[in-house]
Amino acid sequence: MAGFRSLARQVRDPRNDLALRRYSLRKCLERFAPYGHRATWDHLCSRAGFGPEDRSPDPARLVAALEELEEARAVWLAYEVAFAERRRKEKHDGLRRPGTVDDWHRLTWGGFGVAWCDDPSVHPTGALAEVLRRLIAALERDPGECCPVCAGSGLVWMHDLAHEPSSGPVCTRCGIVVPRPVLTSAALTEARRARLLVSA
Repeated sequence: MAGFRSLARQVRDPRNDLALRRYSLRKCLERFAPYGHRATWDHLCSRAGFGPEDRSPDPARLVAALEELEEARAVWLAYEVAFAERRRKEKHDGLRRPGTVDDWHRLTWGGFGVAWCDDPSVHPTGALAEVLRRLIAALERDPGECCPVCAGSGLVWMHDLAHEPSSGPVCTRCGIVVPRPVLTSAALTEARRARLLVSA
């Protein structure tokens, strides 16, 4: 099975036919898709300027989409290296019990669904790398009251999500499932209350 870098080379290779290059970009999302496969594909297509169903996009646009994905992946891989180093140090110092950030991190290992968007057509509009930087910054500071990606305060608790955890606070502005560790208990309670109001 080809890895991310091998697939990226196929996307860039002008000797490959366009169908293979497009297919290889889609396959990259099986290795790294911060919003989930469908939402990340929709995001990349809209940012690079080709349609999700376009079977023969401009090769330069395919490469632009790949470059955005690669930049975001580099941000996430650097975070994972720092995370692993922190856990090694904590274990060395006798802190064996993982915290809530560690519980969340286990569900997103490799970067799939880091900022899960349950609705593939609703996702942040900014660059993927910037979204991940904001999310990582939020994970490394005290919990807050709003979405760390778009600063939206409209959080609604949703159930039956297509990703683990299967329920959680969803930002009504940018569509991500906000990681619980970045929110205060008051913000989580308010999101649950908002869900009850929507359901009523």
